[in-house]
Amino acid sequence: MKIVVLGGDGFCGWPASLHLSALGNEVTIVDNFSRRRIDEELGAGSLTPIRSNAERRAAWAEATGRHLDLVELDVATDYERLLDLLVTLRPDAIVHFAEQRSAPYSMKSSRHKRYTVNNNVNATDNVLCAIVESGLDIHLVHLGTMGVYGYGTAGMKIPEGYLDVAVNGEAGEMHREILYPTSPGSIYHMTKVLDQDLFAYYAKNDALRITDLHQGIIWGTSTPETQLDERLVNRFDYDGDYGTVLNRFLVQAAVGYPLTVHGTGGQTRAFIHIQDMTRCIELALANPPERGVRVKIFNQMTETHRVRDLAAMVARLTGAVVENVPDPRNEADENELHVTAEAFLDLGLHPTTLSQGLLGEINQTAAKYRDRVDFAHIPARSLWTKDRQPGIPAAYREDSPGGLPTDPVTAIDAG
Repeated sequence: MKIVVLGGDGFCGWPASLHLSALGNEVTIVDNFSRRRIDEELGAGSLTPIRSNAERRAAWAEATGRHLDLVELDVATDYERLLDLLVTLRPDAIVHFAEQRSAPYSMKSSRHKRYTVNNNVNATDNVLCAIVESGLDIHLVHLGTMGVYGYGTAGMKIPEGYLDVAVNGEAGEMHREILYPTSPGSIYHMTKVLDQDLFAYYAKNDALRITDLHQGIIWGTSTPETQLDERLVNRFDYDGDYGTVLNRFLVQAAVGYPLTVHGTGGQTRAFIHIQDMTRCIELALANPPERGVRVKIFNQMTETHRVRDLAAMVARLTGAVVENVPDPRNEADENELHVTAEAFLDLGLHPTTLSQGLLGEINQTAAKYRDRVDFAHIPARSLWTKDRQPGIPAAYREDSPGGLPTDPVTAIDAG
């Protein structure tokens, strides 16, 4: 296929682009490199050393003989160039990663909230409008989030997108199928809810073929493609804004920092390895919906865990110390999460589980690059409301009676 990957330089977009290229597809990356600029804004960076996109694409060509094209374009603001790109390339499919993906970043301030809404919602609507105006039959695959559902189960397994309901009408009980009720936990998650409604409308009104992937939390760094050359390495975020919970635990363990469990650690989350994410994108592209039918929704996750259980697992493997810290988020201390996720398994996905891959991830990534860790960026400091507190361990707080252990070298050696 001829595939356009929007946001193809990012955490999910880069390994997905490589995987799709390795399968023999013609892949064009579209990116405005906003994620790299956010690193500069935050003064943070990837644990792994990320090369320029030009170096990355050159390394891919050297390693495989295959080429990735690049178009630098802001999907949220430059509609005319986006439309011209589609008309010129005539892609079979678009994979849409071009959204600000961090819940904490989206809650940092009113400016960050407005940026996340403007960027994410405009990007999605521009893509949908451009597909309609182009007149092309393009399959759109979008990376959404399990967070659209919220983190309560209402005593049932969360279905894959749609819920059967019974309605008492004048003629008696009638059965309907509706989108599962949403309950976003951040501005970022809310934008994904708005995406979902946009998709439902364009599928109904314009018969667009759309697949929406409600993804769990990504863990891991490497895929078979990124391991071909060190210049292809994927980014690994560990900071309080962009680092996912398990990746943050791995870095904390590698440098002797306490594993920071927010609140009681009773928050249950869904997880998927980054290699499985790329495989799910492949399967979604190979199994598009027909024109004129509703949006196809997959729950893209492979297992669920409580945060405190994840911390205990990492602690057993590494000897790290676990510390409960204030929860910066406005969320329930405890929740159950039961999810239906059969569709990808039925299509042939063979998941990488935490028990299989966690130790290798610790040794191959977190420990290998631990000298690049900036201790000041480990804690989660973005607050959901003014009455929340940052998730900082006691010894690292400014009012600590023993002073702050700020020397990374000493801390790494101690770990």
